[in-house]
Amino acid sequence: MCGIVGYVGSREVVPLLMDGLRRLEYRGYDSAGVVVIQDGGLETCKAEGKLDRLKEKLAGQPLYGRYGLGHTRWATHGPPSERNAHPMVDSKGRVALIHNGIIENFLPLKKRLIAEGWTFKSDTDTEVVANLVSSYLDDGGSRHSLRDAVTRACRELEGMYAFAAVSTTLIAAAGQDADQEIVAARQGPPLVLGLGAPGSREQFLASDPSALLVHTKDVIFLENGDIALLTPDGVEIRNRQGEDVQRPVQRLTWDPIQAEKGGYKHFMLKEIHEQTQAVQDTFAGRVDFERSEILFDTVKLSEDELRRVERIHLLACGTSWHSALIGKFLIEELARIPVEVDYGSEYRYRKPIVDSRVLAVGISQSGETADTLSAMEAARDGGAHLFAVCNVQGSQATRISDGVIYTHAGPEIGVASTKAFTTQLVALYLLALYLRQLRFGHVERHYLNDLAHLPQAVNDVILKQEPRMEELARRYFRAENFLYLGRGINYPIALEGALKLKEISYIHAEGYPAGEMKHGPIALIDRDMPVVSIATGHDTVFEKAKSNLQEVKARDGVVIALTDRDPEELGGVCDEIIEVPSVSPLLQPIVNVIPLQLLAYFTGVRRGADVDQPRNLAKSVTVE
Repeated sequence: MCGIVGYVGSREVVPLLMDGLRRLEYRGYDSAGVVVIQDGGLETCKAEGKLDRLKEKLAGQPLYGRYGLGHTRWATHGPPSERNAHPMVDSKGRVALIHNGIIENFLPLKKRLIAEGWTFKSDTDTEVVANLVSSYLDDGGSRHSLRDAVTRACRELEGMYAFAAVSTTLIAAAGQDADQEIVAARQGPPLVLGLGAPGSREQFLASDPSALLVHTKDVIFLENGDIALLTPDGVEIRNRQGEDVQRPVQRLTWDPIQAEKGGYKHFMLKEIHEQTQAVQDTFAGRVDFERSEILFDTVKLSEDELRRVERIHLLACGTSWHSALIGKFLIEELARIPVEVDYGSEYRYRKPIVDSRVLAVGISQSGETADTLSAMEAARDGGAHLFAVCNVQGSQATRISDGVIYTHAGPEIGVASTKAFTTQLVALYLLALYLRQLRFGHVERHYLNDLAHLPQAVNDVILKQEPRMEELARRYFRAENFLYLGRGINYPIALEGALKLKEISYIHAEGYPAGEMKHGPIALIDRDMPVVSIATGHDTVFEKAKSNLQEVKARDGVVIALTDRDPEELGGVCDEIIEVPSVSPLLQPIVNVIPLQLLAYFTGVRRGADVDQPRNLAKSVTVE
């Protein structure tokens, strides 16, 4: 989750960029940088660490100019360092580019560019894009505009990205000056254009409208595939085919709280949408896609100590316990280490068998959950090593642990966990791969490629299923009971879907392993009982799920199937179908849970519940 700002106009640019970065600092703490066009050349200043480090450097080496870009970074490719900080400049020194996202095919592009003579100084995929854009400025012996070069480059890029570029090689569009221009492209992460007042001859760019509100309230939200040209006289937007497109100008009337919500009606909906970025941020900087390695820099234990681990205990409460259940599937399959999953509130009362060969992993969004902390301390007293999967730096869980995997979900204000859950699953996937790497000496590339494709799948399911889940909520919000069914790694998603509905709408809901339906819950099924069945996965599991659907329908139950298969394969027994993208089976739960979060949200809204602060619930349970 990186922060992007840009400005073209008549004002001194660096103070504007720094003010925008300060408002976006929550989007990245690894490094920051700015670029301006000064005396016809690209001038950059970058610093590792927080924004104050960049401020100090600029005080010693000030930059001056009337247009430029600023960036604050969470590392995705390459560890945090000044050489990996943005802006990235191409090897010919004529294009500077800042970027948020992941270029999935950066490796083949990099190999091709190296063969063509382009050089690289960083470990980032961003530098690949800078060189690729620059390669099209004079491709085929002709000189091309920056916008044309960006358009051609975007046709080759795979993944989710938002970037902005400036160049010293400008070609004026018809009727325009070539003195100042920024070109920006969006495919996934947000980009917002801010329009200057009439006659002001200035325009703005940011990854979040909160960075623009002090300058303008008239904004344009770019859509996927858009490529925008910003000059002092206005903005032009085209698609990847080079065709002009029109996007509506929106007048923001947000108060500070609305700005904090990003224009969403509730924090919960905002945080559901933030999962596209959050899951990416959780593996950002921890995966070396070029070398097929998992990198953890927050682990105190040596690799030899971790290799001696023979058993793993996952300790958690509530939604985090559901992530632990999925973590068991991930670790046992990928690392072949036996895993026990315990409620934090029960662990220390059952006299667990613990010694130095146990790694106990506490999973907590806040890192202050009293029951989970007590369980971790009980494991430590028995001789176990401690890890924490946590979202809050400096929390108690992180302080007592030998290793921490931060989820980097960002602030989660809604009491019912959404992005904290999905980022915990990504963190546990990384942990499983890391243990596999230690035990077997390598991580197969396809596991990392699966991870790189995940943000796009998350984005797709949010965009497609949000209106669909609002429609289903309108049909079924009066139901008093729901049943959720899942098999294998998706059984915990049935539990989580039921928990979300209970928390947000106050409807009674139960989650069950689908194979257990005939051992009790089937007695409850009638025409008033919606049954949500997760029917994704390989053929054996899918066929079993389909049999469960037929059993529900035979008892007049309302069948709602969530599937990544052709709906025709479900045999016509479904009343409703929720379609999700198909990803790796180990990552499919992350995609599957999102429609269930949306269904709970819209059902709660329909029933008039306070979805951000449900009754009787607290964000962090700090007493037993």
